[in-house]
Amino acid sequence: MRKESERKESLADIISQINQLLDKHKLVEDLVNKQEQPKQNLIKNLVSRQNLAKLENLLNDLHPADIADILESLPIEQRSIVWDLVKTENDGDILVEVSDSVRQTLIAEMDSSELLAAAEQLDTDEIADIAPDLPENVLQNLLENLDQQNRERLESTLSYPEDTVGALMDYDIITVREDVSLEVALRYLRKLGKLPVHTDKLFVVDRHGSILGVLSLKKILVNDPDLYIKDVMSSDIVTFNPDDTADEASDAFERYDLITAPVIDTNKKLVGRLSVDAVVDYIREAAESDKLSMAGLREEEDLFSSIWKSVRNRWAWLAINLITALIASRVIGVFEGSIEKVVALAALMPIVAGIGGNSGNQTITMIVRGLALGQINNTNIKRLLYKELGVAVLNGVLWGGVLGGVAYLLYGNILLGIVMTTAMLLNLVLSAIMGVIIPMLMSKYGKDPAVGSSVLITAMTDSGGFLIFLGLATLVLI
Repeated sequence: MRKESERKESLADIISQINQLLDKHKLVEDLVNKQEQPKQNLIKNLVSRQNLAKLENLLNDLHPADIADILESLPIEQRSIVWDLVKTENDGDILVEVSDSVRQTLIAEMDSSELLAAAEQLDTDEIADIAPDLPENVLQNLLENLDQQNRERLESTLSYPEDTVGALMDYDIITVREDVSLEVALRYLRKLGKLPVHTDKLFVVDRHGSILGVLSLKKILVNDPDLYIKDVMSSDIVTFNPDDTADEASDAFERYDLITAPVIDTNKKLVGRLSVDAVVDYIREAAESDKLSMAGLREEEDLFSSIWKSVRNRWAWLAINLITALIASRVIGVFEGSIEKVVALAALMPIVAGIGGNSGNQTITMIVRGLALGQINNTNIKRLLYKELGVAVLNGVLWGGVLGGVAYLLYGNILLGIVMTTAMLLNLVLSAIMGVIIPMLMSKYGKDPAVGSSVLITAMTDSGGFLIFLGLATLVLI
């Protein structure tokens, strides 16, 4: 298997080739359109077909996941051209792989029959992934075309929130009874001919379908084929409930090095399985969402979406940032007289606010991570706060002293150096307190602690930093 870095490098080369072919296609089309001659449309179609043939051949050799990456990297107009050239049988797989925002642009270009054909190629759990983006009539027709079992499975999956195990599980499970031999189990597998993806174990159930244990494929191969499954199966297993959170499941998969795990209901009846590929996809999507949320962005925004859509996606937190900036400006305005008398204050105060903001972001990142991993609770939050305060005090004394020394060397005022050191210390303490309190309060009231946290901490440390620094300077220097 190629290394991920090699795959990305190769994909980057392919994207470059695709962009070159698309540019050439557009250039030739523009030239043909400028020439007024008979049969212009015929010439245009012929030229387009010739230019796009190479592009189509290039796409046909790629994995659907790679095509998805390519589509996400193209502007909407070029994305539309590439999407039209993709093999019809790959449509469904590509729709599953692309981001939600890009999927919406692709679906908008497809008619109902195309969407229905693409969705029917997918497994039940994959249909559930794209179902929220499908038009209501397409989803209804899809449900009607499914057999009863798959219809019930799809409806069940869609009934769970997207951040639960029930939304991530699939139904490709192989079950065996404990009272049969390993030889019988092996013959059963040979008869199946094909195993579900990421199958590392069989699920042992009783006659009512309740889970009794698991049987790894390794045990089937290395043990005496005459042994019974009950003699070699593992009864101490990790199981999940459909209502369990995906975060809890991902933690368990990492902790116990799981590849698959059974999903059971309250009666211990086996209802599905959770596989590592679904968990990895969830972790990747959650990480991307958190990165955007920290900056106050929503994951729905397409990189190449329209200006108006991007503006609407971003203006909420920008409005909040504007309000906080106005507050910070008014804090500065209160001390205009002090700044006029000691001009050095204007040059030094951004340093205090900036370092406070950076320190606060470090704290808030650690807290958000701890909350996501379930490491923070009521018993340890005070200790965590004291620890962050300790870090802030030490950093404040060290780096505040350094900046105070620099201020003294630049301006020859020992009192200014003391003010700088003290303000740095106090602002770092403020950033530590806010870095703990902001995500904890958001989590307490049911809000995502990652959403806009960096915006809020920056606002607090800016206003607080200016107030502390200029206030101290007014008391000491004026």
